[in-house]
Amino acid sequence: MEALPKARLRQHYRTLRRQLAEADGQGRSRQVCERFFQDVFSEETAFVHVFLPIRRQQEVDTFLIIDQLQARFPETALYVPVMGPAGHPLTTVRLWPGTVLTENTRGIPEPAGEPAAAFPPAGPGLVLVPLLAFDAHGHRLGYGGGYYDRFLASLPPAVRRVGLSLLPAADEPLPAEPHDVPLHACVTPRHTWCFHTDGPAALPL
Repeated sequence: MEALPKARLRQHYRTLRRQLAEADGQGRSRQVCERFFQDVFSEETAFVHVFLPIRRQQEVDTFLIIDQLQARFPETALYVPVMGPAGHPLTTVRLWPGTVLTENTRGIPEPAGEPAAAFPPAGPGLVLVPLLAFDAHGHRLGYGGGYYDRFLASLPPAVRRVGLSLLPAADEPLPAEPHDVPLHACVTPRHTWCFHTDGPAALPL
């Protein structure tokens, strides 16, 4: 694909994802969930920070992952983001079984009235990252708000950054800025991409 400005790239990948989601979005989300537990999660994982899906953006349905974590691995602490005003940092809150969620003005489900939590806690953990697209070098195309760029940059190196995508890797490298923080891995319905210093690798089902 010819190099495009980020705004046009975002529209391009929104269109592709909408087409996929309309065809079989929930089926693809189930495949991402299965692959996450097969390729990424381990019982030693102390905590998972997981985005909650924006339905109108046809994001991966992360409630499938949350439900399994709460049912099968209750000792793994769950955290979710709360988005403040533009330019402000992302706030993290603890997600408990039965937590009441309400949609904010962006269409993002958020816990109602839960206090902010110190993050990250001790132990090995994962941050599941929303995205519109990713490439074979672990670069992601987000929505343009910068919330996750700032959040990921604040994390210690031991916390693994894992994207979830209904789409495969982009055919061409995505535009990357000096402040962008690459992913450690990205889970798609058909592959889990692992990004290493010696080059990327895709682990097929």
